[in-house]
Amino acid sequence: MEETPWLVLKFGGSSVATTDRWRSISRIVMERAQNANVVVVCSALKGISDMLESLPEAALGGQHKAILHAIRVQHHALAEDLGVDVTEGIDSLCEDLDRLCLGASLVGEFGPRLRARVMSAGELLSTRIGAGFLRHVGIDCAWLDARECLISEGDTGDDWRDFLSARMRDGESPDLQQKLHKKGHRVYLTQGFIGRNPSGQTVLLGRGGSDVSAALFAAALRAHRCEIYSDVPGMYTANPQRVPSARLLRQLDYEEAQELASMGAKVLHPRALAPLQKANIPLRLGATQSPQHQGTDILQETRFRGRVKSVSAKRGITLVRMDSIGMWQQVGFLADAFACFKRHGLSIDLVSTSETNVTVSLDPTANTLDPSRLQPLIRELSAFCHAEIVSPCATVSLVGRDIRTILHELAPVLSAFEERRVHLLTQAASDLNLSFVVDEEEADRLVAKLHGLLFGSQSQDDLLGKTWQESFEKAPKDSETSAPEWWRIRRPELLSLSKEAGEALYVYDRNTLEAQASKLLKLQSLDRVFYAMKANPHPGILQTFEGMGLNFECVSPGEIQHLQGLFPDLSPQRILFTPNFAPREEYAWAIEQGVHLTIDSLYPLEHWPDLFKGVPVVLRMDPGRGRGHHKHVRTAGSRSKFGIASGSLERVIAAVSAAGAEVVGLHAHSG
Repeated sequence: MEETPWLVLKFGGSSVATTDRWRSISRIVMERAQNANVVVVCSALKGISDMLESLPEAALGGQHKAILHAIRVQHHALAEDLGVDVTEGIDSLCEDLDRLCLGASLVGEFGPRLRARVMSAGELLSTRIGAGFLRHVGIDCAWLDARECLISEGDTGDDWRDFLSARMRDGESPDLQQKLHKKGHRVYLTQGFIGRNPSGQTVLLGRGGSDVSAALFAAALRAHRCEIYSDVPGMYTANPQRVPSARLLRQLDYEEAQELASMGAKVLHPRALAPLQKANIPLRLGATQSPQHQGTDILQETRFRGRVKSVSAKRGITLVRMDSIGMWQQVGFLADAFACFKRHGLSIDLVSTSETNVTVSLDPTANTLDPSRLQPLIRELSAFCHAEIVSPCATVSLVGRDIRTILHELAPVLSAFEERRVHLLTQAASDLNLSFVVDEEEADRLVAKLHGLLFGSQSQDDLLGKTWQESFEKAPKDSETSAPEWWRIRRPELLSLSKEAGEALYVYDRNTLEAQASKLLKLQSLDRVFYAMKANPHPGILQTFEGMGLNFECVSPGEIQHLQGLFPDLSPQRILFTPNFAPREEYAWAIEQGVHLTIDSLYPLEHWPDLFKGVPVVLRMDPGRGRGHHKHVRTAGSRSKFGIASGSLERVIAAVSAAGAEVVGLHAHSG
């Protein structure tokens, strides 16, 4: 008689956090258990791992009780909603956490071993509840301790890695198969994220490691398939929670999925693919809340090559720049530098080299990137190069098989980076991605723009499925605006105004103006905010901003006089005069008014030095590179008329000194 096959199902934190999701899990498990033995791998309840991660610091300050109470209450509430009584199990685990925190607070230390024990509690709690619920609805389910099944490779000498991001033994395990067959249950519910080392101590697989746990169980049991469920039904052409027009990818091969996972697709942990690929086990990605939707199948090989499959972004990236003229033709520089990273237990992701610079990226999913690990690295590197950290960054990647064959098609796409600072550019040796490391704040805009260029005109085919919007009718909450535009809300009023006027008219919303100005005023890094009057000199707008405490930038005496007419008591110190190629009399008049004065070229200083004796001035400098949607609106660079070129600094210093002016600030505008 043929042996019943094994199937591994994994459910993430959002999938196990509510009663509705557990009911959906029970239906999926019931259906799969009709034809297979099932191992269900579960994460901690959504948000619990973050709470547990905050416990060490709280415990060292004697402030952990409130966090533990919140953890206890959340689990008791879920158990009550599900109709299961696991009070003793929940309370026992929470009391154990309390003892661990108390002990750490007394000795003043919360090391990796202790952190691993604390962090493991999230999965132990959720699976106690889950196993009880599956039994409650009639499923033959046994709770299984993952620490009896998954064993790490052993001691590397780095406690942080060994206990908090352990590498586990993979491959088929006849012993585990025999053990579970002997127990005789149809369904086993176990924990993701946790295992043990050869000494029997609890270890973690790194944040998000439940996917890896599922893959390890699938390989150990020689499962015929592994299914990973989250709140997203698969991999998309972009993150659908940020780009709702992203399309589902019906199929990927292991390497493509690995690249997408490594480059920021949060639906799958990048370390989950290797055990499955090695054992040739197909992977299905699906959504817990809607298992009927088509997901993504990840297989050994697909027929879709020579096209970009997805645009992804990975945030939290840290760059390490190493500069030294001495590295040119120096034998062994890279070996020496990379040895430093190894000694500090840091895994390098992307690498870019030149004759005088090596820049590498560090991925937070593979490294603990706190200052206590990075600063010692920088000190050691500084012995033979100038090393510095660039952070926070993001990696934006175009992912697909055989990217090099379509480079000629990507020229319009690359124009999206024209006005972005690219810290690092790499094309994978595996020919699976083209990656750009940019400032983290640029990632979302770049992904949206690149996705529009690559996929905006594409429809469903054998590779591409429905968009997120088509599948779920509306964009996810993360991508929704907090409120409609003001002019949509006030449309009837606007139409009435237009009818009364009998012609076109401009309308401004005071609430919107105040809200936008408030955002700037709340920035603690700014000392003062100036409104550029040339944007709109309408009296109502100026009165609104003056009442909020904004200052004003003017480009002509006429604008200053307009302000003075509206606000006779306005202090001259709230006005910044920034003319361009102004005549002598305008400078003289502005100095007489006592307003802040900007000088935007060498000419006034060199030809009218007597005007500026003892006068505080701001110098407008040309940053050397202009930005803007068109060359005619760029206000900096070699072809711009605005500002003093950096090459003229010696003349500036001499002219300021000769005139006796006092430089109190610098002005720059890139566009």
